[in-house]
Amino acid sequence: MTTTLPYEEFRSLHRPGAPLLLPNAWDHASAAALLAAGFRAVGTTSLGVAAAAGLPDGTGATRAETVGLARGLARLDALISVDIEGGFSDDPSEVAAVAVELAEAGAVGVNIEDGRADGTLRDAGHQGEILAAVREAVGGRLFINARTDTRWLRGARCQGQTADRLAGYRQAGADGVFVPGLRDLRMINELTSALGDTPLNVLHASEGPAMAELAEAGVGRVSCGSLLFRAALGAAVTAVRSVADGTPQAEGIPSYAEAQALAGGFA
Repeated sequence: MTTTLPYEEFRSLHRPGAPLLLPNAWDHASAAALLAAGFRAVGTTSLGVAAAAGLPDGTGATRAETVGLARGLARLDALISVDIEGGFSDDPSEVAAVAVELAEAGAVGVNIEDGRADGTLRDAGHQGEILAAVREAVGGRLFINARTDTRWLRGARCQGQTADRLAGYRQAGADGVFVPGLRDLRMINELTSALGDTPLNVLHASEGPAMAELAEAGVGRVSCGSLLFRAALGAAVTAVRSVADGTPQAEGIPSYAEAQALAGGFA
């Protein structure tokens, strides 16, 4: 009997026209709760991991926390993709070493971005070298999702680099490409046509497009990013205000026993 490897299973979930909805967790309990809710694949959110540790996001400060979380999530019967910001280094060999640690920890995917802490983009050629080093180190073990922040940064010049950067990252060995902030359906259609069988990942936005529209446009993956972490923070404040005001709590809050079960019920 042929056994499908976790990497291969995760890759197969990226189907243009029937996109993978990837929720993003920030600790073991949030990942386990998403798994219990029926999500086979779960990503991590760099903002959630950083903020939970009292550290800034996007500055390369959470290498230890990110790798440690990935090792802990290996207890879960889930497909875990890890957001490593820009790789925690500008040295391709050091970024590749992080990817190897994640693969050995049991992760099946990694997200690597070209945005820098100062609000600029990493040189596209250098980003390609980083992606190529990761591909050489973990090819066939990790789904490499190459993120470009051209739509995150302001200015038409950055936005005009999107297609060229995606093409370069694809050539460097990326399995998929990610453009957070991309909401223009016309551009999404153009990119999915140009990318062929390389899945395009977009970030969910409350302003749209909706999942059905993204599927029709050929998107292969839709990420939640930091949305769930931020929603959890908001829900916590709402709950304590309900205590103070003497108003009913919102429905759907897990019981103590249900939360306790998340500690080890899915290994």
